[in-house]
Amino acid sequence: MSTLTKPNHIGRKISRIRELRDMKQEALAQALGTNQQAISAMENSETIDDEKLAEIAKALGVTVEAIKNFSEEGVINYFNSFNDTKNSQVNFGNHCTFNPLDKLMESVDENKKLYERLLQAEKDKVEYLEKLLKGNNLL
Repeated sequence: MSTLTKPNHIGRKISRIRELRDMKQEALAQALGTNQQAISAMENSETIDDEKLAEIAKALGVTVEAIKNFSEEGVINYFNSFNDTKNSQVNFGNHCTFNPLDKLMESVDENKKLYERLLQAEKDKVEYLEKLLKGNNLL
């Protein structure tokens, strides 16, 4: 059996699981607190240390073992097993442990609160300086 990629190429497995979860590299990057380029580099890596792999598994909503044991044949067999069952619904994309849009909105809210605090600090500073100037009869 000749393949272009090594069967235990962990980065490729992560990439395929991410794709099956209908998750973009940017969403995974946000979940891991990194950027899309780092995810791309990781998905091109043959090996990843166990601590990082645990973080990735959590972000993908799967176990470390699921990543390590992932195979295209296994996925095909998994989906084919549902052909015999009536009214079965497989929704592989809803197992994500977070909603990227919710994370984005949390970040927007945090930024808004930060800007409000900064604006209030500037107002307080102006008020204090005005009092100083009035006290020195400079205003």
